[in-house]
Amino acid sequence: MNMGNANGEHAIEALQAQAHIWRHAFNFVSFMSLKCALDLGILDIIHDHGKPMTITELVSALQMLNPAKACDIYRLMRILVHSDFFARQKLDNDAQEEVLTPFF
Repeated sequence: MNMGNANGEHAIEALQAQAHIWRHAFNFVSFMSLKCALDLGILDIIHDHGKPMTITELVSALQMLNPAKACDIYRLMRILVHSDFFARQKLDNDAQEEVLTPFF
């Protein structure tokens, strides 16, 4: 086996191991985001709405939310979409809607 090839394989294995560790170290983010969404009642709000909601509609439905925290709801929903708890759907006017994914 070529020495350069062995070093390359070792580097790839080391990178994969590091990615594996980081993935598990930050795995709590999706769980804490889901807990936050449950505590805020976001899942119930979207379900009771009966159709996809925009972030603006969601923020206005969150009655206990300080309006200054609206950007935080957008960030929270981005994490939840990335974690496949929600799906994002485009509207005709280029706005975004949040919808429950089929497994809910």
